[in-house]
Amino acid sequence: MKILFLTDNFPPEVNAPATRTFEHCREWVNQGAEVTVITCAPNFPGGRVFEGYRNRYREETIDGIRVIRVRTYIAANKGTIRRSLDYLSFYFAAIRAGRKQECDIILGTSPQFFTALAAKRLSSILDTPWIMEVRDIWPESIKAVKAVSNNPVLSFLEKKERECYTSARGVVCVTRGIYNNLLVKGVPESKLRLFTNGANTERFNPREKDAELLARLNLNGKKVIGYLGTMGMSHKLDFILGSMKKINDPEIHFLLIGEGAEKGNLVRLKDKLQLKNVTILNGVTKQEAPAYISIMDVALVHLRKTDLFLGALPSKMFENAAMGKPLLIGLQGEAEHLIAKYPAGLAFEPENEADFLEKMHILLSDREFYDRCVKGALKLAEDFDRRQIARAMLTCITKWSK
Repeated sequence: MKILFLTDNFPPEVNAPATRTFEHCREWVNQGAEVTVITCAPNFPGGRVFEGYRNRYREETIDGIRVIRVRTYIAANKGTIRRSLDYLSFYFAAIRAGRKQECDIILGTSPQFFTALAAKRLSSILDTPWIMEVRDIWPESIKAVKAVSNNPVLSFLEKKERECYTSARGVVCVTRGIYNNLLVKGVPESKLRLFTNGANTERFNPREKDAELLARLNLNGKKVIGYLGTMGMSHKLDFILGSMKKINDPEIHFLLIGEGAEKGNLVRLKDKLQLKNVTILNGVTKQEAPAYISIMDVALVHLRKTDLFLGALPSKMFENAAMGKPLLIGLQGEAEHLIAKYPAGLAFEPENEADFLEKMHILLSDREFYDRCVKGALKLAEDFDRRQIARAMLTCITKWSK
């Protein structure tokens, strides 16, 4: 089984799309598949090529996965025009590289949407079936964060979206919300399969708090609410900083770790509000992440308030849960119901300060409930083990390739 996978993000980048793709592809290789990934030079989210790489064609092998990196126009993950040029350049470069490959099936992951369009085009060129993986509903997601307001552009993207669903042999949905959304759009149920995000329970597992980190960050004795991930427009972390201004308990501290389009604004807002109970750190590698998660008492996940995110299941939920960290999530809908089921934490209404502070107080003050959430979080991670999800997805891909 030869799989050609097109993705804009791949390790050493550490965002959720890169991690999901890598861990799935690695498991498929372990199961005997030949996997080739077409991606670009690692640069997300700052738009700066990582040390050891250059923006040019390159081939390498990572854990048995053949990786082809193509030269693209590189831009930071902010703004519209330059990012659009970034996306378009990957579309053309991926097609150029992909048309030389032999494969049984092609996968394109969306967003960014032009990756899926490139997979669709290669399917036609190579006369090979393709699968669209939908991690976010485009173009609705860019409407939700107000990244594009040009109606002709949105109409064009919506037309191309419909063409993708029609031509794809199968459509992989990352959440039940996405699955139901596509049913409403008229995508036949026979084409749809649900393979959620999950946790690498080998890397993310319970451990003692990292003493060196606690000392270095001056967090000994603190109740740490931690966020580790991208600081983008959709995460609305300025709301969290504004809420922290209302907290007078000197033991409560917010730890924010990552990179992204909004990081500079968050640093400036922290200084403006003179927040002594907030620490903002640079992003860390996937290898370093468990040590930083270990020092958290509660793991925070937040997305801006929009109906689009009612079906969101961010991958950081599962990684934090795998380390036994109760979740405090600013999400409603699918994620809220999931963590209540176990229970693995509490959900608050996104951008609702009073609800956020109330749920935070419950988690930090009710020890019996907190301990229940620790056990629930570990059970949640066990049920959403990434390797099992990847194996089930490979079985489905194999059927679709025939």
